[in-house]
Amino acid sequence: MGTADKAMQPVIAVDAMGGDYAPEEIVKGAVQASEENGVKIILVGIKAAVENELAKYDTGHTIEIVDAPDIIKDGEEPAFAVLRKKNNSIAVATRLVKEGKADAAVSAGSTGACMVCALQYLGTLPGIERPIAGGAFLGFAPHTVVMDLGANVGVKPYQLLNFAVAGSIYAHIFLGIDNPTIGLLNVGAEEGKGNEQAKKAFPLLKNSHLNFIGNVEGMDIATGKANVIICDGFIGNVLVKYSEGLAYILNHWIEKEMKDKVSEDVIQTLTQKLYRSMSSAVAMGGGPLIGVNGVASIAHGSSRAAQIVGTIKNTKTALENGFVEKLKAGLEKAQASTPVEE
Repeated sequence: MGTADKAMQPVIAVDAMGGDYAPEEIVKGAVQASEENGVKIILVGIKAAVENELAKYDTGHTIEIVDAPDIIKDGEEPAFAVLRKKNNSIAVATRLVKEGKADAAVSAGSTGACMVCALQYLGTLPGIERPIAGGAFLGFAPHTVVMDLGANVGVKPYQLLNFAVAGSIYAHIFLGIDNPTIGLLNVGAEEGKGNEQAKKAFPLLKNSHLNFIGNVEGMDIATGKANVIICDGFIGNVLVKYSEGLAYILNHWIEKEMKDKVSEDVIQTLTQKLYRSMSSAVAMGGGPLIGVNGVASIAHGSSRAAQIVGTIKNTKTALENGFVEKLKAGLEKAQASTPVEE
């Protein structure tokens, strides 16, 4: 598997066909990222379509195209689609990483297909059954990340410890936080609160090498009480979707209440600012699937060029800071002193 040397340009394979605005916005973002972030881009997709988009830009010969004739469309069952369409753009991009022809892969396509390809071609780190979905999701709390946001539902207590390790390393590398604080999301702050999962996870976190500060509650997310908040993926996904829905409702409420009081430009500026504050991913872009034995990054399906630039920038950060290697070492350290409960 390719490993980026700091003295060399990282090579990033970008799925040009994934996302609501592909290939136009994906190619635009990839070109911009290659110019701004010093990375070599390999665009993967239907060659004619990618060439047509790339022709709009003066890139010289700095961007390579690799043909991938198949596309995984919305609504297709990920595992079946990946098996049936072996030359889909996500799979080809991920295989380039496996073959050492690229250091990382980026896609705004089907999350499920990205996970299937990552598992199939790159595998997971020790103790990780499936990739962890996590990161900063609330703009009001830019220094707080949540693990897991939906990929792992119904987890064991020891898996919550894995989430904490991943979150701690993620916050250090991507947010620049030394010794991040860890909080376990619960229904009360006192030790002994919560369901069996939370009760059993608490001592594992308390006795770990991490900076565990105890239980935190839902209201503590927005206030940034902990840098890393740990929860089951079922809860995490509810949090994300609730935040998205609340942002939508608040924006419409502001538009209705302010309609006859201020100009449309002021309303639009305010609602856009609120939306960014409710979703940090809008500004940051996506990032690597956590727990994969390689760097495979996912961007939101509605990403435009700016979010693709952000995702590629985060991918470069992961490569240059040894995110996968540090996560592997952290997981091994935690697992060495923690019994795995069946």
